[in-house]
Amino acid sequence: GDLRSVLITSVLNLERLEVDLFRGRHHWVPATQRLFGGQIVGQALVAAARAVSRDEQVHSLHCYFVRTGDPKVPVLYEVERTRTGKSFSVRSVKAIQHGQPIFTCQVSFQLSQESPVQHQFTMPAVPPPDELLTQEELIQKFLQNPNLAERYRKHLTKIQAEDVPIEIKHVNPPDVFSSEPQEPKQLFWVRARGYIGETDMKVHCCVAAYISDYAFLGTALLPHRQYRIKFMVSLDHSMWFHAPFRADHWMLYECESPWAGGCRGLVQGRLWRRDGVLAVTCAQEGVIRVEQTPNQSKL
Repeated sequence: GDLRSVLITSVLNLERLEVDLFRGRHHWVPATQRLFGGQIVGQALVAAARAVSRDEQVHSLHCYFVRTGDPKVPVLYEVERTRTGKSFSVRSVKAIQHGQPIFTCQVSFQLSQESPVQHQFTMPAVPPPDELLTQEELIQKFLQNPNLAERYRKHLTKIQAEDVPIEIKHVNPPDVFSSEPQEPKQLFWVRARGYIGETDMKVHCCVAAYISDYAFLGTALLPHRQYRIKFMVSLDHSMWFHAPFRADHWMLYECESPWAGGCRGLVQGRLWRRDGVLAVTCAQEGVIRVEQTPNQSKL
């Protein structure tokens, strides 16, 4: 079989229709039957990266999701070369379906520059990924509990069947048998499935953009687990790229939600390399609507 990551061979392999016009394909569609936000961010970054020189690397992107994505039709990505400077270049990307924009994005690229001004936070001390269960192993463990309510069994079985091109290992897995509030923080190791290898850093940034949206907004729900979700979707998404990394190597995703209210939740995240280098910082706000009546026990 092909050991290369499907994120490279399919999801982020855009078809060029014109100089700055591209068409993307879908791979994994969530149970909500709305396009996965990380796919749109990742594909938009691919389109933007095709419109700069090889020496320029992405350092930040800022996106807005303006309409729900339709998984039944492809997405067109239209790039505008907003500015090309000596050190920085900006590209604007519009994702289009049914003749209307569903997403807009500004991406900034920079030529490499050295500076003595450097610092970063310290990476949290956590067990290495080799000592933790994969998400698949974790679900299998939950499913072996004979007391698990049928609707949760069906939900976990559905997750198990999904063809998500990402590997995850939770540091502190949430207790699926409890509706008790938890601190709005989570830590998990994450990487792309398959092999990507040494290549243009922009490729790994595009993969990280895809990965960064997975399970991210759910951090804001951890203190409110007694409620059943009616609707949850991303509103905006920002990323800052700090240091080189391999998206097919394990990285620690540190997520926290400092605030929720007004049917919105804010989450912040940091992607750490295994050697303790802070590689990426992320932030996202999303709509969160829940049923007003708290859930019954899951057992």
